[in-house]
Amino acid sequence: MLDAVTLDQLRTFIAAAEEGSFSAAGRKIRRAQSVVSQTLANLELQLGVTLFDRTGRYPQLTAQGRALLHDARTVANNMDGFKARASTMREGLEPEMSVAVDVMFPLEGLTRAAGYCREAFPHTPLRLYVEALGGVIKPVLDGTCRIGIIGTLPHVPDELKSEPLFELAFVTVVSAKHPLAAIKGPITTTKLAEQVQLMLTDRTSLSDGKNFGVLSPLTWKLADLGAKHAFLKAGFGWGHMPLHLVERDIAEGTLVKIVIAGNETQYSRLPMQVVYRKDAPPGPAGRAFIDQLK
Repeated sequence: MLDAVTLDQLRTFIAAAEEGSFSAAGRKIRRAQSVVSQTLANLELQLGVTLFDRTGRYPQLTAQGRALLHDARTVANNMDGFKARASTMREGLEPEMSVAVDVMFPLEGLTRAAGYCREAFPHTPLRLYVEALGGVIKPVLDGTCRIGIIGTLPHVPDELKSEPLFELAFVTVVSAKHPLAAIKGPITTTKLAEQVQLMLTDRTSLSDGKNFGVLSPLTWKLADLGAKHAFLKAGFGWGHMPLHLVERDIAEGTLVKIVIAGNETQYSRLPMQVVYRKDAPPGPAGRAFIDQLK
C-alpha cells in the first residue's frame, strides 16, 4: 500500500495542512473540495494512520499528521529540486546572469566572481542590482533575478533555497565628534536610545514588523548605504556598518567604534547567504558565480 503513495497525494496533504481547510486547499491546488477529501482519505488508508481530526468545524492535524508533515514537505521539495535541476540541464547555459546583491556585500568578492565568469562565460551578460533588506529578496521571488545575495534580511521565504557564504565582520560606529564617542567602555542601551540611530530602510514590505538591530526610538531611515556612511561621519547619529567600509575611517580617527553593553558580540557578525528559487536553480554560469563567492 505504501508503494502506491503519490506525490499528488503528498502535495494535497501539505496544502490542506497549510491552508487549514479542505476547501481552501482545493482552491490553492485547483481541485474540488470533494476531490481533496477523497485524496486525503485514500492517503490515510494507504498509510494506515489518521492525518486529520475531522470532528470540528475545520480539520485539525493529528499528532501523526504533524509528525508526517515535515517528511511530506521534504519529499515534495526534493522532487521540485530534482525537476528544476533537470530543467536547468535541459536548458543549458543561461542567456543572462541576473543577480541581486545586498549592499553590505564586499565589492572585492563580487568583482572577483564577476571577473571569473566574464572569462569563463564571455557570452553570458551580467545584470546586477544592489539593494538592501527585502529589496534583494523581491526580484528573486518575482523572477527578475535568478540569484540573490542576502545579509540584512536574514529571513528566507519558503519558495527559496539558501546556501551559506560567510560571516561579514560588523561594527557599531559613531563620529569622533559625537557625544557617544566620549563615553569610555561599553555603552548602555539607555544612553544609545537618547541618540539618533542611522539605519537602512526597506524599499519593500518584506521586513514589515521585523526589527533588525534597532535600539533607539530616534531613527533616521536611509535607503542608501553611502548616505548612511556620510551621515555617520558628519555626526548625525550612530549605526551598524560592515567593517570593510569603515576600517579606514576608524584607523584615521574619523569614526570611533563603540561597544553596546550586554551585546558585545551580537552585532559583530552578519551572515551572508545565496538564495534562489527552488523551481529555478542557477545554471552553469550562475553556479560558477556562486562558487567564486564562496
